[in-house]
Amino acid sequence: MPVEYKDYYKTLGVAKTATTEEIKKAFRKLARQYHPDVNAKPGAEKRFKEINEAHEVLVDADKRQRYDQVGPDFARYAGNGGGRPGGFQWAYTGQPGRGGVSGDEGAFSDFFRTLFGDQGGMTGTFSADDLLGRARGRTRTRALAGQDIEHELEISLTEAYKGHEQQIEMKDQHGRARRLTVKIPAGVREGQRIRLGGQGGPGTGGAPAGDLYLRIRVKPHPLYQRDGDDLRMELPVALHEALLGAEVTVPTLKGRVSLRIPPETQNGRTIRLAGQGMPRTGGGAGDLFITVKVVLPTKLSDEDRDIVRKIGERHADDPRRHLL
Repeated sequence: MPVEYKDYYKTLGVAKTATTEEIKKAFRKLARQYHPDVNAKPGAEKRFKEINEAHEVLVDADKRQRYDQVGPDFARYAGNGGGRPGGFQWAYTGQPGRGGVSGDEGAFSDFFRTLFGDQGGMTGTFSADDLLGRARGRTRTRALAGQDIEHELEISLTEAYKGHEQQIEMKDQHGRARRLTVKIPAGVREGQRIRLGGQGGPGTGGAPAGDLYLRIRVKPHPLYQRDGDDLRMELPVALHEALLGAEVTVPTLKGRVSLRIPPETQNGRTIRLAGQGMPRTGGGAGDLFITVKVVLPTKLSDEDRDIVRKIGERHADDPRRHLL
């Protein structure tokens, strides 16, 4: 059976003129998507191996040059049913263990091993039939650090405020579950990444494992909105409390506190509670900004309406005069 040609540029979704940095960027994006530690869907592991193989070739200047030279002729040869008069000539000058394959034999395709497998130090010129034959040499393992993995972790605002220790479960490339304990610092922000060194993908050839990055997602809170290190909330206040002033109890993430509502407080006024916001990394804390929301009474009696009417007659200033 003819060896199938592999279009590595298509695998990574890059142009044939792509720079090494563009190739690395495309590889990192796809690797995070298809790595078996984070993607258990059928076919993900196979796709990851294809991505890894394409990256192995295209980021190595020698391998890429060799691939670019032989690639089109290889495709035409394979499309000709495995035979083409004359064949093409390819000078292979690799030495055993140099410029060869990384990873074990099962990690790379027949196409890869055909082009880059150890040829026992053979040099010189040989035909397409030679090149397309089975690679007889054994591949050797080169040390490669494991891939970094990114995973989202959702926590509550209260957990972000106090700091939090949580167990998470991850699956390795073989589908085996492993439990990790994560310590989340107080004041952690939405989108912040927490690094767990050595908890990413396994390395090969004795190289260290990659890292696991946990990207924090903070669930919305029913009372508070976060603004950097500050918090904001609305505080319902009765009409008589806003008019006459009052001492009211306010919930904070630290605990309940007493707040003085000044007399004649207007609806929408903001009152600042210093130090009642989120903890700061360097010490201290942000503030809590409270917006007064005056709640008008309902189901008024005739007596209530008379009282309101008298207040209106005594305070006849038009609040809309600046609009006219």
